[in-house]
Amino acid sequence: FTSTCLIFTCLLSRMLDKCMKSKPKYTMNIVLLEDQTSDWSLRFVKVAVLQAIEADWQLNIAAGLNTKLTANFNGFNTTLYKRRGCGSSTCEGVEILKSLHVSEVGCAMLGPSCTFATFFMVDVEIGLTLTIPIISAGSFGLSCDYKANLTRLLPPARKISNFFVHFWNFTRHGLKMHWGRAYVYKKADQTEDCFWYINALEAPSVQFAVSISREMLRSNKELKKAIQSEDRHSNVFILCGTPDDITTIKNETTIPPEIVFILIDIYNHGYHTNMTANPSMDNVLVLTLPERQYNNTVFYNNTELNDYMAGYHDGVLLFGHVLRQRLIRELRGRATQPTATELPDVNPFRNVSFQGMGGHYVLDENGDRDVNFSVIYTSTIDKQYKTLFVFDTSINETRVEDSTPSLPWPGSQLPDDKPINPNDLKTEDIIVIVLSVSVMVVTAIALIFYRSNMHHINLCVLTSVQSHCYLMKCLTHLCVCLFIIIIINIIIIFTLLLSHFKPDYTTLLRIDYYNLTKFYGTVKFEYGLFGVFEFCERGSLRYVLNDTISYPEKTFMDLEFKISVMYDIAKGMSYLHSSNIEVHGRLKSSNCVVDNRMVVKITDFGCNTILNPCKDLWTAPEHLRKQGISQKGDVYSFAIIAQEIILRKKPFFTQACSDIAEKLSMVQYPSQTGFFRPDLNFETAAENEAELYMLIKNCWEEDPERRPDFKKIEGSLGKIFSNLHNQANESYMDNLIRRLQMYSRNLEHLVEERTSLYKAERDRADKLNFLLLPAPVVRSLKETGSVEPELFDEVTVYFSDIVGFTTLCQYSTPMEVVDMLNDIYKNFDRILDHHDVYKVETIGDAYMVASGLPRRNGNRHAVDIAHMALDILAFVGTFQLQHLPGIPLWIRIGVHSGPCAAGVVGNKMPRYCLFGDTVNTASRMESTGLPLRIHVSQPTINILQRTDCKFEYEQRGETFLKGKGNEMTYWLTGVTGTEYNLPTPPTAENFQRLKQDLSEMIVSSLENRGPGTNGMEKRKTLSTRVRRRETNGSQEDGLPEYLHLAITDIPSTYL
Repeated sequence: FTSTCLIFTCLLSRMLDKCMKSKPKYTMNIVLLEDQTSDWSLRFVKVAVLQAIEADWQLNIAAGLNTKLTANFNGFNTTLYKRRGCGSSTCEGVEILKSLHVSEVGCAMLGPSCTFATFFMVDVEIGLTLTIPIISAGSFGLSCDYKANLTRLLPPARKISNFFVHFWNFTRHGLKMHWGRAYVYKKADQTEDCFWYINALEAPSVQFAVSISREMLRSNKELKKAIQSEDRHSNVFILCGTPDDITTIKNETTIPPEIVFILIDIYNHGYHTNMTANPSMDNVLVLTLPERQYNNTVFYNNTELNDYMAGYHDGVLLFGHVLRQRLIRELRGRATQPTATELPDVNPFRNVSFQGMGGHYVLDENGDRDVNFSVIYTSTIDKQYKTLFVFDTSINETRVEDSTPSLPWPGSQLPDDKPINPNDLKTEDIIVIVLSVSVMVVTAIALIFYRSNMHHINLCVLTSVQSHCYLMKCLTHLCVCLFIIIIINIIIIFTLLLSHFKPDYTTLLRIDYYNLTKFYGTVKFEYGLFGVFEFCERGSLRYVLNDTISYPEKTFMDLEFKISVMYDIAKGMSYLHSSNIEVHGRLKSSNCVVDNRMVVKITDFGCNTILNPCKDLWTAPEHLRKQGISQKGDVYSFAIIAQEIILRKKPFFTQACSDIAEKLSMVQYPSQTGFFRPDLNFETAAENEAELYMLIKNCWEEDPERRPDFKKIEGSLGKIFSNLHNQANESYMDNLIRRLQMYSRNLEHLVEERTSLYKAERDRADKLNFLLLPAPVVRSLKETGSVEPELFDEVTVYFSDIVGFTTLCQYSTPMEVVDMLNDIYKNFDRILDHHDVYKVETIGDAYMVASGLPRRNGNRHAVDIAHMALDILAFVGTFQLQHLPGIPLWIRIGVHSGPCAAGVVGNKMPRYCLFGDTVNTASRMESTGLPLRIHVSQPTINILQRTDCKFEYEQRGETFLKGKGNEMTYWLTGVTGTEYNLPTPPTAENFQRLKQDLSEMIVSSLENRGPGTNGMEKRKTLSTRVRRRETNGSQEDGLPEYLHLAITDIPSTYL
């Protein structure tokens, strides 16, 4: 961390020097949330920043400098996200930062206030390595602590946590006793500051959670239960919010008199401006900032100035102050010796104080503001807010402001944090019980001894009274000694059992080494006890070796890198063997883990007392023969891992054998010809590789005593590593740069490859989505998650279905029906590709198409539908059914134009559906039509007549449409000048005759297929039942029904 800070300090100094060269333009980028609710919204802060720039300019003029700061305002909006505000600020903030790198980064950045966005700009490991100073009024989270280029002008969460730790330990006779426990209430909906303040009290690694016994309450129900419980954990409840939250809690439950609430309300001015307390604040202590200098100052659109606006106002003054000092020093030409604060290796934004609108600012060594927190109470005498304590965050000291307060708790002092339980036993009661039990046990033992020696005692009594007294005295001493011996034996046995069956957790907790994972303790679940070790992001070494895409062999995992991996393992094992743990016992490539810095660490150590030694490919031969663990066995395991690293193949790879059980048997029971070990090809090895191979061979020697220890292995690997690439003439920096260049080239190739795969997958997914839904609908669903319904003034809708579909299905198997519809509609879909139309859906044999939506196309919708209908009808005239050759395919087509509404219905399997009378009328046009005819309504004909296309049509006459009455309809027959090979439609008389003969034609066609082609005899269709009825009943009753259409000779047709 120290080296990182020094690097960033130098970078900040260079950035300021670069900024001074941009004279006379000194640009700051203000990156803030832009909404209507946040106190730090850009619409509020903008005016404050502009006024601060003017104030800084006047200070520069007074100092003889003609420089003026400029500001670029960049707001990001999260209203389109499901989680609005700071919860979705990361992507937007990073996107703005990327755009600034393209345009102008500037000399400094003000904002963001959101912790999520700030973290990705200042974190060294995963952030964007932004080197300019960032000044934030916010960014409260613990993840933004100790960042070298971040300055926070409002107290961060770490300061709040420190207050509670020291305040709990603070005591004052007659006012406050020591506290050691608390409840922390975490509401579901928190403001940005409250979220991170409570998070600092919740985090298990922070000092508050370590030193204070705290319990988290995560719902209103849990809070009520804790308040009303007699055996509650604590009398002290911590929450963050406003007095309204206290009022709500007290309205919902009765508060016992010994309870104290501590309300974190840092940025509320009301406690100093309106001294009259809220009636519900009588047993509440409020943690807030001291009185401000800008109360009741109206700043923007009648909005009262708040701490965030003042913070960014003063952030401009801070940056102007630092820049002004640098410019004055440059003008002096360094004529005098620079002071400590002017040295180039000192961060100018650390350990600095200045005066601003928010009062006197003091920034600590981490760039965080130190303040004097006020702890306010409500006086029981005059019901006024008064300051009880003041906490100085710079020295972590609590100071009493009111030594004689009128507090509402008994004795006018803060209550004890531990509630009094009337059922608890007092110390005196416990002592009496223990003594009583001890007396009873001793008495019982004495009686047993007395009864067993009654005969000897009677003899003593007959002899003399003196002998009797002496014997009783001996008996008493014997009983006491017996009782003490029993107690000591129980303690010894219990200690031995405990030490035998449990690992030494204290020793594990003390292990802290760079190449060993940190052990944090154990956790018990209902299905077992588990150890908690440090998490390493890149997974196990076994996983890294298998991933040849992310870690390629030649460009990334070269021999030098492989040796460094072995070196990490050797160093970790060397430390482990020299510690109190002494031996690992289960070393393998799956419990060597890799962190995000590619450092290999060893885990799963210290478990030998609770886990039996395993027998696997990494187990030494002596332990395969006789179960156990040893340091030399760990060396053997290291050799097997080293062979995995060299070859990057399966553990214990050998071409002679692939079965694991056979390998274990050959290692355990060696043959007379030699010992069985993994493959290492010495013949093809280079000089450095041969030396490494020899080291590995020595590590898996059959005789454990001939294997080197990890200290020697560590030294040998270091020597081999230093001989690589003739490093006697290559500096460490040259080696580092060479490896970084190699890694960069590999990373570019990897990113390019992954990007191409991502784009191909994205295009494939988009193509599939565009087949299911219109392109504008897909884009709207991807961007907003919803599609607004839309009304279209004029569209044309097409319906068609297959005439005689019921009869065809009756004589077809289900698979033949599916194949038939698939053949028909795939050809229909190909025709649709040549026209500006949208296929809505297919239901059974019904086929629905629309034009003019979702993309409007003027009058072209009727023209495109008409052309498409003619093309479809021409195709039907030439189509042959595969399973029923010679059987004609007839369809009815209906077309109608008019207004229509469209939208996506449902969340699962969403469909783009059409609604309106136009859809119903088009369906009626189809159902009242005739086979091989295109039935067109009057509105469609009117639209066609308005276009330049010369369509040919015949007047059918008035047709009765259900719900519409009699309407004039037409038959569309073609286009003038264009030849369509349309099939000849049957007349009404021919249609009735063909309808009756269709089933016989199908039966004849099936019989002609012959016995070897699934003819009529073995087909499982509905027609088999029909044939049985024909055999048993009359021929007339068994005729299959066709389509029920009332067709007459008059032009009008009825549905």
